[in-house]
Amino acid sequence: MHSQDDGAQAWCEAIAFTREQSPASFDQWFSSVQFDGLTDGVLSLRARDEFVRQWVEDFFLPTLSDRLQAKTGLSIQVRWCIDGALERPVADRPTAFAPVRPRPISVRPPADDGFASESGVHQVVAENPRVAAVAPPVEGLNPKYTFANFVVGPSNQLAHAASMAAAGVGGRRHNPLFICGGTGLGKTHLVHALAHRVREERPSARIVYISAERFVNEFVQSLQDQKMHDFRARYRERCDLLLVDDIHFLAGKTQTQEEFFHAFNALHQASKQIVVTSDKYPQQLDKMEERLVSRFQWGLVADIQAPELETRVAIVRKKAQIEHIDLADEVCLYIAQMVRSNVRELEGTLIRLAAKASLLGHPVDLTFARTEIAATTTARPNEASVEDIQRVVCHHFKLRSTDLLSKDRHKSIAFARHVAMYLCKQRLKCSFPELGRAFGNRDHTTVISAVRKVEALRGSDPEVRAHLEAIERKLGSIE
Repeated sequence: MHSQDDGAQAWCEAIAFTREQSPASFDQWFSSVQFDGLTDGVLSLRARDEFVRQWVEDFFLPTLSDRLQAKTGLSIQVRWCIDGALERPVADRPTAFAPVRPRPISVRPPADDGFASESGVHQVVAENPRVAAVAPPVEGLNPKYTFANFVVGPSNQLAHAASMAAAGVGGRRHNPLFICGGTGLGKTHLVHALAHRVREERPSARIVYISAERFVNEFVQSLQDQKMHDFRARYRERCDLLLVDDIHFLAGKTQTQEEFFHAFNALHQASKQIVVTSDKYPQQLDKMEERLVSRFQWGLVADIQAPELETRVAIVRKKAQIEHIDLADEVCLYIAQMVRSNVRELEGTLIRLAAKASLLGHPVDLTFARTEIAATTTARPNEASVEDIQRVVCHHFKLRSTDLLSKDRHKSIAFARHVAMYLCKQRLKCSFPELGRAFGNRDHTTVISAVRKVEALRGSDPEVRAHLEAIERKLGSIE
């Protein structure tokens, strides 16, 4: 029989290991979880509410249970209790800014991590933080865009982990890091969070955050003022971390691309971190020089997809917490179900509801949310649904409606299934996990692969293009 002390020790080791995987996300969720004991393989946990319990169970318990089983040799069973007032949360609630931790004096410089001083030699920071060199503030950063305020889910997990690693938090650092995704999905949030973390950890690091549009404007102004030497020094020599938003804006601007190419090379050769964002994958960037596209793929390309329902609920809850909006779980769920396109629209809807409720002196309850969202949403009663697209695809390929949801991998059925997945992703605001569930509970990676495959075939195979155009005409007639 294992004692409570043995269980507590195994638990401490297991949560330490789990937290290392994603500290910000761990603290966010486990600040609402309490450990009540581990005896004879029964793990007793207390959650602040049902939503927290479900999230922790889905995304953290598999790792925790495996670790605990390895430590205790017992099969782990979890016993949950819901309690709104926790006395001993597992983790402290994360704050927007962590205090700067001064580095101890070291006789030997640390290994090269891509953040060097102006002379090229790492600066040694004294125990007194006032002795440390502090770089000027980074222009254009939003103080609310931190890792602590970023909600992690399957749709953005890779981009989040890669950004944390680029900031030096842990994990393999990829250079360059190319973050791509649609409008309002969190690309800029991650870039700002990365800059905040680097500035906290390395106050002397010289960080340049800029949009591609502003880079173009600065380049043109420098040419006109004959100050190209200063422009090049800023981006090639006086920069330890370069963050460029919306790199696709450089498309077609040959001379600016040439300048960025040389800045990229200078920083990369000096092991300085480069992070760029785009609304397209590198290979989809039109009118971009091939050598730049090639360099964007040297490191890691991390995409962000539309958030799935669970992540959207968590985003609404997090925004409500930050803005001090009292919101019931049922209202969180309703907003997340109604707004599916992107994070920006999701948060905007919540702020709009809260503002109007405040003006009217009305609580943001479910009735109020339904009325206001219905009044501001453009109704499209004839918009095609997932089921409509599946039905039209089946009719086109002369298949049964159940074939697309089956496990049948026959070539003709698999191709029709891929086409249906592609059309759903193109025409609807569904996330990959949601589409996976709609096509027979398939993994979201299967949907991603299908969409990319059909997308490539559409550009290279006339027969596939003809199929898609015929199906799209049929869909147009029902909308």
